[in-house]
Amino acid sequence: MTAPLTPPPPPRDQSSHEPWQPPTGPDDQGDPGTPGAGYPAHGPQDASAGQSDQDGPGWKAEVIEALVVTVASAVGGVLLGVLWWWLAPHVPLVGDVVDKSWVVYLKDSEGEQAVGVDGTFTLLAVAFGAVSALVVFLLRRRGGVPLVAALTLGGLLASFIAWRLGVWFGPTKDVLAHAKAVGKGVTFSAPLKLGAKGALLAWPVAALVVHLGLTALFGPRDPEPVYLQQGAGPKDGYGAPMA
Repeated sequence: MTAPLTPPPPPRDQSSHEPWQPPTGPDDQGDPGTPGAGYPAHGPQDASAGQSDQDGPGWKAEVIEALVVTVASAVGGVLLGVLWWWLAPHVPLVGDVVDKSWVVYLKDSEGEQAVGVDGTFTLLAVAFGAVSALVVFLLRRRGGVPLVAALTLGGLLASFIAWRLGVWFGPTKDVLAHAKAVGKGVTFSAPLKLGAKGALLAWPVAALVVHLGLTALFGPRDPEPVYLQQGAGPKDGYGAPMA
């Protein structure tokens, strides 16, 4: 008697027991997860390549730009002070002698020249603030926190410089000496005075509002998501495009 022959082992199902292997034929495209295999490759370098132009300068450059804006605003405050001294209405005063003592009083007690002095400063400051914001936006459209802070701080500094410079250019503060110098009953101008100190905020507030408005309307926009650029709609929780 002969021993029974052992049947050959059944072929193994390679699809379920062996790891998947890439094809090796002439049309081999390699691993689908590697670049150049017919699939889009998304690596850190590719993701950041398109953002290099969108990113702003480094923080050092932004600090330098902010310092330049602050200094330029302070220089503009000198021009504001000169214009305020030149364009502001004069408050007329008159000197008189009562009981051998000099007294000074308003020539027109119902005049609005003092209000006009404050109004002139406010309007000029608003105009300077708007122009400074426009210039900064045209030179640096992306904006940023340092530039906004520089516009605010520079506007405050410029308003203070303009106020003190205009008072210094104006008539002397010693009104009694001025009245004695011009003579009894002669009209002379009162010292330049800013009655409403809130006008010092006109420049920074105008610069801040105009710059934020220009940035919101004409500033650069963030790039659209990739699926919107490719024309695909948002996907639901199962990975299929939503209808």
